Amino acid sequence: MMSLENALESFKHILLKQGYRIVGNHSGVKICEWTRKSLTQGRYCYKQKWYGIESHRCLQCSLALFWCLNRCLYCWRSFRIFLGAKMDVKPDGPEWLLNGLIEAQRNLLIGYKGNIKVERSKWEEAQNPTNIAISLIGESVLYPYLSEFIELAEKRGMKSFLVTKGTYPEGLKKLWVEPTNLYISVCAPDEETFNRLEKPIKSDGWKAQMESLELMRSFNCRKVIRITLVKGYNMHNIYGYAKLIEKAEPDYIEPKAYMRVGESIRRLPETTMPSCEDVLEFAGKLADETGYTVKDFFKPSRVALLTRKN
Repeated sequence: MMSLENALESFKHILLKQGYRIVGNHSGVKICEWTRKSLTQGRYCYKQKWYGIESHRCLQCSLALFWCLNRCLYCWRSFRIFLGAKMDVKPDGPEWLLNGLIEAQRNLLIGYKGNIKVERSKWEEAQNPTNIAISLIGESVLYPYLSEFIELAEKRGMKSFLVTKGTYPEGLKKLWVEPTNLYISVCAPDEETFNRLEKPIKSDGWKAQMESLELMRSFNCRKVIRITLVKGYNMHNIYGYAKLIEKAEPDYIEPKAYMRVGESIRRLPETTMPSCEDVLEFAGKLADETGYTVKDFFKPSRVALLTRKN
């Protein structure tokens, strides 16, 4: 059997070939598609439109590259690199880690410096990110110094978007510093769908997510429920979703189409990728059931925004 050390080195090699930069024992950065488009085309992602995040100054990272509690069918990652539910390596210090992630981002962006399509002033701004999206791969709430990490980012003037599946509520309970945005990915309206689509590696995955949704309502930061829609798998039982929304009391809901890319093409057929019309229809039904309002739709990402009614 391969040792943990050898497995990590093997997995790091896979990620490096995919465009990641590894930082320390358990973290990494990859340039977001929208960061590239912002620099070269002047386009931006829905997070800039809705939450004021500048796409060219957003750092997309993970603090737990090799550990996740789910094997979601729609995930574009390879499950070969996931080691399980316990981050069993020495955790890197938060200040060292934040510095390392920013430096890794700068190294990835160096090739854009001489690109004639990129404004020099915009490239220079990108060297100092103003948002850190803790969302890239794995379950970052497993990182034991997450609060300290978010606090350090905040002191540097950086906003933070923390994305979690909610299947490790213990991590949310430990947070004594809140992110700017807390996302919980709720992609199943009931336990049967959850087990079928999200393939939790722990038997109590659904129960754990329900606990996280209860915790969400106690947070004072901006709270978002994200639903990745997979046609034929999880676009039913609107009432079930409404009950989960009621439990969490998010500020926003983001129903978003599954995009058939990466390793997910090995697991799901092309017919499972919803159209813009499918997403809007789902969003309208969810709005009717929850009392939220469909506020906007971002066509390039096939994602809708639902907000609370005033």
